[in-house]
Amino acid sequence: MTSSPIFQNHKQKLSPVWPHFTQIEVSHAKGSYLFDSRNQPYLDFTSGIGVTNIGHCHPRVVQAIQRQAERLIHGQATVVYHQPMLDLVTELEKVLPTHLNSFFFANSGSEAVESALKLARQATKKTNIIAFQGGYHGRTVGAMSLTTAKTIYRSHYQPLMPGVHIAPYPDPFRYRGVSPEDLSEWCLQELQHLLRTQTSPEETAAMIIEPILGEGGYVVPPKNFLPRLKEICEQHGILLILDEIQTGFGRTGKFFAYEHFGVEPDILLIAKGLASGMPLSGVVANRRWMNHWQKGSHGGTYGGNALSCAAAAETLRVIHDERLLAKAKTAGDRLMNRLRDTAKYCSYLGEIRGLGLMIGCEFVDYLNYSKQYIAERVRKECLKKRLILLTCGTENHVIRWIPPLNITPQQVEEAVNIFEWALDHALKEGV
Repeated sequence: MTSSPIFQNHKQKLSPVWPHFTQIEVSHAKGSYLFDSRNQPYLDFTSGIGVTNIGHCHPRVVQAIQRQAERLIHGQATVVYHQPMLDLVTELEKVLPTHLNSFFFANSGSEAVESALKLARQATKKTNIIAFQGGYHGRTVGAMSLTTAKTIYRSHYQPLMPGVHIAPYPDPFRYRGVSPEDLSEWCLQELQHLLRTQTSPEETAAMIIEPILGEGGYVVPPKNFLPRLKEICEQHGILLILDEIQTGFGRTGKFFAYEHFGVEPDILLIAKGLASGMPLSGVVANRRWMNHWQKGSHGGTYGGNALSCAAAAETLRVIHDERLLAKAKTAGDRLMNRLRDTAKYCSYLGEIRGLGLMIGCEFVDYLNYSKQYIAERVRKECLKKRLILLTCGTENHVIRWIPPLNITPQQVEEAVNIFEWALDHALKEGV
């Protein structure tokens, strides 16, 4: 780890609200690696928490940003139109169903969520929102009100936004012993009960859900859950908002995770992997709903920034040109198989799950040690070998794997070998 005097001095001046998972002073990054101030490489299997899906500083994206910076850095969306935003719309239309044909751009995932709530309420003239247990939708007040991934995101900020109701999410590992089909059916019955007892369809504007839980533990729902959820929404005139902020842009081996389940949203939320690290998010819906959004009732100074849009349009072209969806599926299968082989010989690895290159390793309590302690210990042991991983889950007991979509087979093998070493070392040290 680096410890330059300037670094040590200035890091004390940053707000401690950021939970720093490493003490790395990054000098530069390239592809799948971060380099510290001593030029030591770290294999980054976090992708900036699912942001740099095509790797750090992809040369085509860097060049797109450089070209745009010479022409226009900022053109406010309520004042002018600019070509990068129009180019981005063109690229997005190539990968979206035709009914998702109207776009609003913001800066962050939380802003996209807040924007979608406002859109849904104005479009339907209804007030209430249903979210799902374990979901993560952001840290601003409205988005935080929908978030139940863990209590720290909400603690001491309440009371939160009213009109939010939480329905169960089908987590097959948590409810192991129940078949996925029965679990899905139970969750849907509870949702119907909620509509009869807490928020009637006549006052429910939308349901918002992550197709795969992110911060909540990388949980993949049973195959039939989302299609049945969509049916319920259509039956009651409720909009279905799919939060693909972490799952989008090839992360699961398809452009969007909803494609795995054969369901399409009324409103789609995008961010993270969209612009390769430039701040950009979006709300996509049918023009029918967007036309209900009162002009001037929402906006933002920096949303749809020209540099961010240029980076995003080029990111989408790279995903297509380099066939990264297929590569993500192949690399994800390789990583999943290796991790499942590893889990066969580790008593405190409970489940390996995921789709594409969005994979979670859930730890369980072992001897006198909590699953949270074990997961954190293993993560830190990996960092000693310069492999960067993150945890997630309600108790931070899931290690998540989110490498770039163009990760090589050799890098997958290197990462799993380090992970196996960390598991073995932690055990020998008494966990």
